[in-house]
Amino acid sequence: MINDLLADALTRIRNASMRKLDVTELMHSKLVESVMGVFQSKGYIESFNVIENGNKKFIKVVIKYDKYGKSVINEIKKISKPGRRVYKGSSDIQRFKNGYGTIVVSTSKGVLSNEEAHKSGVGGEVLCSIW
Repeated sequence: MINDLLADALTRIRNASMRKLDVTELMHSKLVESVMGVFQSKGYIESFNVIENGNKKFIKVVIKYDKYGKSVINEIKKISKPGRRVYKGSSDIQRFKNGYGTIVVSTSKGVLSNEEAHKSGVGGEVLCSIW
């Protein structure tokens, strides 16, 4: 049994992009689905769909590559872990990697990118970073 589905999803995406796979399958949870929505809106993945197989759900993610075949994702890292949660206020969540990267934050208004959370004036749990 996997305790942290988001960490497992990030690892699967990292491994698939290193092996230059087109598609990878993730275990479904609402949190993972909303994080994939942020990744897609920021352009780190091509697309994702939720697939129901009987009573189990999976998320099929299409990895994005540039015209040279290099993965768009340089680094993807889990920040808040089950043993040590990381929380930041809205003023602390501004820019990451001079605007080239994105921090995903779980707020009271849902899962948002660092820019959206800063504009909305909300803070929350810092889930992961990607650039």
